[in-house]
Amino acid sequence: MAFDAGMVLAVASELGDRIVGARIEKVHQPERDEIVLLLHIGRENLRLVISASPNNPRIHLSNISKENPSAPPMFCTMLRKYLTGAKVLSVRTLGFERIIFIDFEAHDDLGYPFKVTLVAEIMGKYSNIIFCHGDNMKILGAIRPVDFTTSRVRQVLSGMLYEAPPAQDKKNPLEETREGFLGSVYLSEKRADKFITDTYLGISSLVAREIAYRGEGSNEALCDEFFKLVDILKEKSFKAVMIVDESSRPVEYAFFDIMQYSGMKKVYFDSISQLIETFFTSRDNSERVKQRAADIFKLLTNTKARLEKKTAIQLSELEECEKKEEMRKYGELITASIYMLKKGMTHAKVIDYYKEDTPEIMIPLDIRLTPAQNAQAYFKKYTKMKNAELEISKQIENTERETAYIDSVLDSLSRASGQSELDEIRRELSESGYSSVQKQSSSKKAQISGKPIEYITSGGYRLLCGKNNLQNDYITTKLAEKSDWWFHIKNAPGSHVIMLANGEEPSAKDFTEAATVAAYNSSLSEGKNVSVDYTLIKHIKKPSASKPGFVTYTTYWSAVVTPDAELCERLKKSK
Repeated sequence: MAFDAGMVLAVASELGDRIVGARIEKVHQPERDEIVLLLHIGRENLRLVISASPNNPRIHLSNISKENPSAPPMFCTMLRKYLTGAKVLSVRTLGFERIIFIDFEAHDDLGYPFKVTLVAEIMGKYSNIIFCHGDNMKILGAIRPVDFTTSRVRQVLSGMLYEAPPAQDKKNPLEETREGFLGSVYLSEKRADKFITDTYLGISSLVAREIAYRGEGSNEALCDEFFKLVDILKEKSFKAVMIVDESSRPVEYAFFDIMQYSGMKKVYFDSISQLIETFFTSRDNSERVKQRAADIFKLLTNTKARLEKKTAIQLSELEECEKKEEMRKYGELITASIYMLKKGMTHAKVIDYYKEDTPEIMIPLDIRLTPAQNAQAYFKKYTKMKNAELEISKQIENTERETAYIDSVLDSLSRASGQSELDEIRRELSESGYSSVQKQSSSKKAQISGKPIEYITSGGYRLLCGKNNLQNDYITTKLAEKSDWWFHIKNAPGSHVIMLANGEEPSAKDFTEAATVAAYNSSLSEGKNVSVDYTLIKHIKKPSASKPGFVTYTTYWSAVVTPDAELCERLKKSK
């Protein structure tokens, strides 16, 4: 579902109840198109997120703290100048448009109050965050300025007066009458949901389909369901609901109950903000990380393609080496029949004593060489192939090990959740010799290894989970004691998980939970009944000059578990 005008109205209603009267403590801009306002009201601290992301625009209260850039962008600096210490006066909407106005009372250097307004336009790829001054709404800045080269219809630039986006040629559903609706629907030949989205402002396809689904059968029933929605919007009797699939992944969300997905599970939330955060956070974070990690992903995919091509060539060469015994046999048969051969012969017709029926075979000869020299040439080929077989086998093993390392970095990249983790992966690739095409972070902070993820088992044992190979090495070889337990997904890329046992013997439930955490933080997180190896740290060896994250072990046990996101989230230690 798009973030439609109904959802905007629901969010504005909730914000009006929660943040009016609050004071701005801090302003952050963790993304180039997102701002975060830290507010304080009474004894409560709130975090308001406003995102103008083209893919996931939204506004809601949040409990998630994000990393901030070392130097704030200009728009953030301007907001801090005006909004720090400002008081929220009101939260309002513009008709049934996807626009929210948040008015503040700020003070100048002499203590005189003045009004500023933050405008959140939640309009898909045209979303924007605009900061205005005074009742005349003079624009002080925008997170995404719009000039004449971008739009000839509406510009958003500092110094101009704010104007709402051009009105669409559609009706406001809050102002519609039953007679008007029935008159329009009787004249329309369109499908019911298409009629609603084409005729009325701010209604998403999901909401239109829901009205059509409930009102199927007659125009009067459709009209009844339409005005039931209008009543919800006017009375602000919103219900936060999310539709999830069989894997508990979000599919749709809405501000009222949805009936059309009869085969799927519905999850209800206490607040609209909680619904929006749950639905958007993982998806939005995944998209942003993917954008920031484009250079790493390109390096890794190119490297893996090169390694796959190299492996194919090596396997072909190894297959060729399987002819070595034939070369040795040819040399010995030529030597056994040398008395019959002369220089200049193209082939040697000899008896194959290696077969029971001793057939005659033809062996190619070099006319430039004597029979003895031809035999020596075959012996040399045998020796060369024998030595090559050993060397190529070592090369294939090294290539497979390097491919496994690249797969482990790709796995870490798939689970990275912030800039610091991406910087750690860049650092790891640099230290591993892949930095020639890898951009380096200018931040000194990027050179400091971040903290691993921490979990607490039901028995109270701490679990440390590495986010990447550098952290895997650190927790396994530096932090863990010999009596601690080590867990890792079997024969697949994944995080090292350490259970700090403190010399005690954890229960079977603790072992199962630790194995589940290891399975969840791996490339098989979507699998079922996956094997996890576990052993004591004293059995773990780190070969010298090996890649980050690579260890060996011989004494171990295995557990079969199914990755459980809800369990892992419950065990995760709060910050």
